[in-house]
Amino acid sequence: MGDTLAIFGGDPVRDTLLPYGRQSIDDQDIESVVAALQSDYITTGPEIDAFEKGLADYVGASYAVAFSNGTAALHAACFAAGITNGDEVITTPLTFVASANCVLYTGGKPVFADVNPKTYNIEPSSIESLITPRTKAIIPVDFTGQPADYDQIKAIADKYRLVIIEDAAHALGAGYKGKKVGSYSDMTMFSFHPVKHITTGEGGVITTNNRKYYEKLMMFRTHGITRDPAKLLEKRHPWEYEMQFLGFNYRMTDLQAALGSSQLKKLDSFVAKRKAYVKAYNQSFRKMENILTPTQLPGTDSSYHLYVIRLSGPLKGLRKEVFEALRAENIGVNVHYMPVHTQPYYKNRGYTKGMCPVAEKVYEQIISLPLFPGMTDEDAADVVKAVKKVMAYYEADAGGEG
Repeated sequence: MGDTLAIFGGDPVRDTLLPYGRQSIDDQDIESVVAALQSDYITTGPEIDAFEKGLADYVGASYAVAFSNGTAALHAACFAAGITNGDEVITTPLTFVASANCVLYTGGKPVFADVNPKTYNIEPSSIESLITPRTKAIIPVDFTGQPADYDQIKAIADKYRLVIIEDAAHALGAGYKGKKVGSYSDMTMFSFHPVKHITTGEGGVITTNNRKYYEKLMMFRTHGITRDPAKLLEKRHPWEYEMQFLGFNYRMTDLQAALGSSQLKKLDSFVAKRKAYVKAYNQSFRKMENILTPTQLPGTDSSYHLYVIRLSGPLKGLRKEVFEALRAENIGVNVHYMPVHTQPYYKNRGYTKGMCPVAEKVYEQIISLPLFPGMTDEDAADVVKAVKKVMAYYEADAGGEG
């Protein structure tokens, strides 16, 4: 059986908990925020424009519009796409609830397509089978940082004249067919929560190449208000403005944007560190029979927000035991995500278990291991040691029961 597991009273692999994700903040980041604090603007100022331009340039998009968080950005994208009462939007259940909630905010109905059993991203054939005359958009999610199959998704969207709102909360720095994520969908959302590739504390952005969407997004984040003389519906005094539709206060502050601009300079190095740890994990786990490591589609370049292993063979029914044992070894594993359609709110509105059998099966078998740029080689080695220690016990136990 090897070393006694910590959950059974043995010594843990680590003395302190290693979280699954954590922000990396340095003196340069702190100095950038302090400079913004000491400037004339701490909100609605020049730092916003600078951050938006830097991000748009990085991903190769024409425009970027910053928001207070990623959920607000998705809400704005649904509004800009014209999602309204009765419209259907197809998305994946294997995601955080915001990917579907944003549709509800505008009066639409989320429709859940199943996922690919290897990539865990939305399955294009499942999308097409769910299209009705009411379908207006698709919200694919780049789960774990792996871009979805956009050639097929775009072919479906073009065929049925649907808008693609890409939830790339996990995929800043990722690539698809030689282009950066953020440059090819109608609208793309990135999140800057502390565990993401770069952080603004809380924050999000929509990138787009569509001027019409850009203008709607800009107004939506500020109550539906414009001061642009070219857009005013009536002749106005210089101090007046017009609220032309019901928007929200979803603005990002200059403090957040200053942090974002500083973090953006380090994005490539952050992604490189993630990839280095992924390579180490893959090499360590490749020959383990009861673990499936992440699959990457040809032509995609994941930026690895998450490293997800999937239990297979006799261990696939022991996820809870493996999870708790790894936590006891001070490895801060997590699970991403409980399928959205199985959440109580959605179940109460007619969504049922069994709608997306592949996603539901995947959920029962996956565990997210620690992965963030602030990790050390020793941290990664601890993860590998703990996984092998725990797996050795449960593989022997499962084999004995078999």
